Amino acid sequence: MGSLIASAMLFVFPFAVSAYFFAPPPFNLRMDDPQTLPVIVAFVVVSIVGTHLIEKVRRERNVALEAAARLRRGAAGLRDREKQWREIFEHSPVMHFIVNTTGMVLNVNTFGATQLGYAPSELVGHSVLNVFLEDDRPFVRERVSLCIETVGQSHTWEIQKIRKDGSVLWVRESAKAMLGADDKLVVLIACEDITERKRTETALRRSEAHLAQAQELSRTGSFGWNVATGEVHWSKETFRIFQYDPSTQPTPQLVVDRTHPEDRADVRETIERAVPNEEDFEHEYRLLMPDGSVKHLHAVVRATRNAFGDIEFIGAVTDITAAKQAEQQLRRSEAYLAEAQHLSHTGSWSWDVHRLEFVYRSAETDRLFGFEPGQAVSIETIRSRIHPDDLPRLQDVPRQAIIRNGGHFEYDFRILLPDGAMRRIHSVAHAVVGSDGNVSELIGTHMDVTEQHAARERLERALAALRESEQRFRDYAETASDWLWETGPDHRVTLLSEHTSAAGLPASEVVGLLRWEIARDFDAEPEKWHQHRATLDARLPFRDFIYRTLTQMGSPIYVRTSGRPFFDADNNFLGYRGVSTDITATIRADQAERELRKAQAELAHVTRVTTLGELTTSIAHEINQPLAAIVTNGEACLGWLGRETPDLSAARRSVEWIIEDGIRASEVIRRIRALAKKGEIEMVPLDINDIVQEVIALVTRELVGHQVKLRTELAPALPLILGDRVQLQQVITNLVMNGIEAMQMVRDRPRELMIQSSRDDMGHVHLAVTDCGIGITEDDADRVFNPFFTTKSSGLGMGLSICRSIVEAHGGSLSIARKQEPGATFQFVLPFHKEVVS
Repeated sequence: MGSLIASAMLFVFPFAVSAYFFAPPPFNLRMDDPQTLPVIVAFVVVSIVGTHLIEKVRRERNVALEAAARLRRGAAGLRDREKQWREIFEHSPVMHFIVNTTGMVLNVNTFGATQLGYAPSELVGHSVLNVFLEDDRPFVRERVSLCIETVGQSHTWEIQKIRKDGSVLWVRESAKAMLGADDKLVVLIACEDITERKRTETALRRSEAHLAQAQELSRTGSFGWNVATGEVHWSKETFRIFQYDPSTQPTPQLVVDRTHPEDRADVRETIERAVPNEEDFEHEYRLLMPDGSVKHLHAVVRATRNAFGDIEFIGAVTDITAAKQAEQQLRRSEAYLAEAQHLSHTGSWSWDVHRLEFVYRSAETDRLFGFEPGQAVSIETIRSRIHPDDLPRLQDVPRQAIIRNGGHFEYDFRILLPDGAMRRIHSVAHAVVGSDGNVSELIGTHMDVTEQHAARERLERALAALRESEQRFRDYAETASDWLWETGPDHRVTLLSEHTSAAGLPASEVVGLLRWEIARDFDAEPEKWHQHRATLDARLPFRDFIYRTLTQMGSPIYVRTSGRPFFDADNNFLGYRGVSTDITATIRADQAERELRKAQAELAHVTRVTTLGELTTSIAHEINQPLAAIVTNGEACLGWLGRETPDLSAARRSVEWIIEDGIRASEVIRRIRALAKKGEIEMVPLDINDIVQEVIALVTRELVGHQVKLRTELAPALPLILGDRVQLQQVITNLVMNGIEAMQMVRDRPRELMIQSSRDDMGHVHLAVTDCGIGITEDDADRVFNPFFTTKSSGLGMGLSICRSIVEAHGGSLSIARKQEPGATFQFVLPFHKEVVS
């Protein structure tokens, strides 16, 4: 309307002006001048143009007004939307940040600032990094840079923000860069609070970790098996138990493959029975691992149906190898303990001090009391097994434990067994205090010390005997002629008993000296002392070492000493201990004995020579006989050779006889020379029968000359003896010649001499020479072996004495056998060869 009025006024105003100046009075439209027409036309054109312009201006004005109105409405709407969006921005339940390219906060909604515990003004104008962990800030810078580099693209990440109070807020941030109102890039960040989700995830992961840890700790894996789909699920621990790689697709066949061959059939049977019956099952089986080791498993499986109605088996499998091994170890330990208790005779027990009964008793305790294993016994039965004298003391132990409310007890008592035997028990116990603070039990051990008690008694008796023996030997030592000595590691004398004074060696002068400094034959017998020093250096015992020394008065004495080294507990050498004896008298007696033996040998030789003299006739006959035979055979040989036709065969026989007679004569001379020989004794194995034959060969002539008939009974296969041939020939010759002489006066009976050899009951070689002569009187029988005793007018009385010495030197004995008939029997026995050697 406004524009129309304006247009009308613009049309009227020019017309009125034109009419006032150029038109006649009102309402006269006449044109008086033709030139007026162009004016009028111009006027009309101008009016039309003006009117058009005015209309155009009016329309533009209206458009402008309308645009202005629209702008005003748009601005109002924009302000409304801005207000609305601001309201949304402010009250959005999502945290929003607007930051510039440097990360400075341009804006933050009140919700977001409040969520972080700040007022918006505390965040605006500050770096957005302030609300992040120090470690996350590089990541935030990288994310902001990425948004700026990719304007318009959204990016999402999850990160922790730090509240003003220091607590953590997990957010899921979505951000993108965009142009701001001033055409500058800003980054709009929307943050979704995911703290609870994170907590849930953390709790879930923790739960899963705890479950995995629990399965690992308990060695229990879980599994599931959908029979219809064949889907199998194993936990991580299940894979570890079966030692399959976690990437392996688990199947029931894997279980069977890993099962021990001996248990595989049972496992298959269990599975095949459980599937069609949809039944739970529980079983134990073993696995044979790739390295050859064996695992024991315990599986518990439940059958269930899932939401689709399929059968599923869900279960747990536990590695009970350690438990099995522990169980076996426990059984073995129990067996060892039982065996140890049996070997040590020690039983363990637990006694209820209020109910007065065994809570526990081992098998060895039953054995000690004579109970059957596990036998129920009453308190009366137990008391009946206790010695009456020990029962009060035993009953007092529980009372004392209750009164003292604890304590340790050790006591002895005796057990009387049904068979009358008695056991001595040493018991150790301590009181057990229960949760109520009172003593409830006594736990202890019973040890059978019967043997120890008996051993202690034996030891005490042995100690008493040892003390008595020690005193006895001390008395012996103090009264003996031997003296004791002791040296240190350097072989210097450290101890010498007082007995040395009796031998002329005062201890005060000997202690501190080396043992070889005491001796006086060290230089005279260097080899002996060298060997002795070697024995000492080797720390070996020595026995009967003899050395010479001088007494305090300068007299030589001989000392025989024996010693052995002694050591401490660590086997360190401490020296020698020993005993010494003054054997001067013995040495001198030995020297005298040697001289006597030498004299006896000389005398024996003289006796043999004398006997040979007596046998001169026989010897001459024995020699002449073969010599005469030699001459005769020689003449015969010449005769056989001197024939016209020499008889060589007969001559050969004569020569052979000559040789035999020559050997015979040579043998007689050899025997005479051997008997007359003065030489050393030569002990060799001999046959006594051979010696008898040799003697007979020498005395045959004497036997014939004295009309004595010789009979021999020589046992065959006698054992050899060890002896000197010449000395034994002398003994037998003496006995034969004595028998011949004893029968010289016999006229009323045949003169008969018997030589017998045999083996006596002791296994010795026995030889007897029996004559039928005048015999020996009872008085002479005791003296006949004494030196210089003789019943012959021309005898020396040394023959039988020397014979007895010879026989005794051979380990035998010479004696006279009693007989009822006339005459006498001289006999001797000698040990056979092996006995002498042994």
